[in-house]
Amino acid sequence: MKQPTDISLVTQVAVFRNRKAFDRLVVKYQSPIRRFFLAQTGGDAQLSDDLAQDTFVKAYTNITHFRGLSSFSTWLYRIAYNTFYDYVRHHKPTGNIDTPGILAAKAAHIDSGLKLDLQHALRILSPKERLCITLQLIEGQRIDKIVAITGMAEGTVKSHLSRGKQKLTVYLKQNGYD
Repeated sequence: MKQPTDISLVTQVAVFRNRKAFDRLVVKYQSPIRRFFLAQTGGDAQLSDDLAQDTFVKAYTNITHFRGLSSFSTWLYRIAYNTFYDYVRHHKPTGNIDTPGILAAKAAHIDSGLKLDLQHALRILSPKERLCITLQLIEGQRIDKIVAITGMAEGTVKSHLSRGKQKLTVYLKQNGYD
């Protein structure tokens, strides 16, 4: 059986308020959005779940504003980015750097020592570097998608990626990785 496209599901939600169609979108994007938040929050699973839930509530509420100028996933990541930005702006969280967390579900096969080193490595990045690195290396987004999600200029995204990758390389080499 052919799976419906994101656009057909969005149309069903926007026109008919079909909650089952929206549930299918949530099932498809819940793990990537949560992974995105885990990387941004330093592995805080509870906060990541809360932010992901807020993202999907906003997406459902505003789905009639989706115009199809970008993919649904890009639009959803933009909502997630704005949700996280709003959270940081209003809460100015202070993280406990000793709290262990997982980098991403994709890294489940990596040993726990490397997971912790990667988590610490992400913490040394600036928030914008961490955002760009997370979107590209963890979520597999192309540069043009990162530009659409963050609203940054392409050159700025590339600069954040370059600096972030350099910092990660130095950090991991200092910790015994080649």
